[in-house]
Amino acid sequence: MKAAAVFSDNMVLQRGRNVRIFGTCNNNEKTITVSVPQLSVSAAAVIKDGRWEAVLPPMTECDSCTLEITCGAIKKVFRNVAVGEVWLAAGQSNMEYELRNDKNNIRELVNCSEENVRFYYTPKCSMTKELAEAEKNSGWALPSAENSASWSAVGYYFAKELSQRLGVTVGIIGCNWGGTSASAWLSRRYLEQDSRLRPYIDEYDKAVAGRSRDEMIAEYDEYSEYQEKWQERVNACFAEQPDIKWDEVLAKCGENRYPGPHGIKNPMRPCGLYETMVSRIAPYTLQGVLWYQGESDDHRPDTYEFLLKALIENWRSDWKDDELSFLIVQLPMFRYEDIPDNQSWALIREAQERVFRTVRNTGLAVCLDCGEFNNIHPADKEPVGHRLYLQAMSEVYLQMSRGESMPPYCDSYEVKDGIMLIHLGNCEKGLGGKDEHCLEGFELAGSDGVYHNAQAKVSLPYIELSCPEVKTPVSARFKWTNYADVGLFGVNGLPLPPFRTDRS
Repeated sequence: MKAAAVFSDNMVLQRGRNVRIFGTCNNNEKTITVSVPQLSVSAAAVIKDGRWEAVLPPMTECDSCTLEITCGAIKKVFRNVAVGEVWLAAGQSNMEYELRNDKNNIRELVNCSEENVRFYYTPKCSMTKELAEAEKNSGWALPSAENSASWSAVGYYFAKELSQRLGVTVGIIGCNWGGTSASAWLSRRYLEQDSRLRPYIDEYDKAVAGRSRDEMIAEYDEYSEYQEKWQERVNACFAEQPDIKWDEVLAKCGENRYPGPHGIKNPMRPCGLYETMVSRIAPYTLQGVLWYQGESDDHRPDTYEFLLKALIENWRSDWKDDELSFLIVQLPMFRYEDIPDNQSWALIREAQERVFRTVRNTGLAVCLDCGEFNNIHPADKEPVGHRLYLQAMSEVYLQMSRGESMPPYCDSYEVKDGIMLIHLGNCEKGLGGKDEHCLEGFELAGSDGVYHNAQAKVSLPYIELSCPEVKTPVSARFKWTNYADVGLFGVNGLPLPPFRTDRS
């Protein structure tokens, strides 16, 4: 009998819900019992096909207890177990971004041992054969300057604030990998069943057709060796000339082959991290998921809404929880200096908002102002963690109103006498601007669909838009770009999110 690697000393179990404890076993093991003696709860496991699972009844919060698993004469005891709140911090590099690299790292690492938060990092493996060895060294960690340095900064800030508010231990399970498409985190069945998502699978299948397992591994190993040396040259290039343009970097350092050849060893492949990471932690009982991803799907922004909806459905099924909460970080402003603005991130942001508007038990942390020009990894993650916390307070714990947790937003619009009136929701207490340019970024188009910069006037609950070039407005949009300055906020400090009125 063996418990899944996500169960260890110092773990956090979810309070107030049935808690699933699970693992693997031999077929001749007939009885497995799980208990938390201090809380007087226990359950017998169901054993089937080499796996076992027990469901403990809901427990109240507890700072320290033991979880005991008994199988015949064998007893496994996990110590210093807490019962509190458990969240999964998932996505790509901005969720992976470590606290050691955060803007406020020194302040936080000095003080983090005082916080009632704990962290489990799902081992990052690209192939299933690597799992057993990687999981030997995994386990829940307590906060300390050494331990917390490698934690997700977004996850840490969220957990810190949530723990202080609720007065319980908060556990974060990190399950993220930089550069990944959402397609890497879904099962093949969920990608195949939607024709809009099949290109992810079809592209991969075509690329690996006729290639053996050994050939794919050898090809990826060759790529990894090349890319490591290439990255060393790039780092040296930027150290010598920080303002160098990307085209010049490539001319000096050679081709950037990222993300490498398709194949069974490439962690970016569709379904790959679902197989090697998600499957290792599901169905560990959670309160919800924090999702910060989308950057690597900007090549297919028109289908991202359906990709994210499929992922939510897939994970809720795997976690056996149809009501599992998903809090989504809306992508901030970003553009590389030498890459044209193709508005793909605007489309990703719109897709994220549509998921929030149409999928139950979701939240949207609007982080438009949390980006940096020419830097895809903003160094200040505290505002992102805080805005996820606000969403949790209003959408999950019901301890805050949407007036506090949400920004103003475009509710509807109408046209009167050549002026378009944008009706704002959640602006009862007014708007705030950072400077005299705060009303920039609005555009109007007529029946020809050509957009022109618009003059904006605040007349709450409306923003009045006019434009000399557009006598009869038909559609409007706001901050419809990959990157622009952000200056228009609600009085709660949250920015008006981008929108367009002509979405087909």
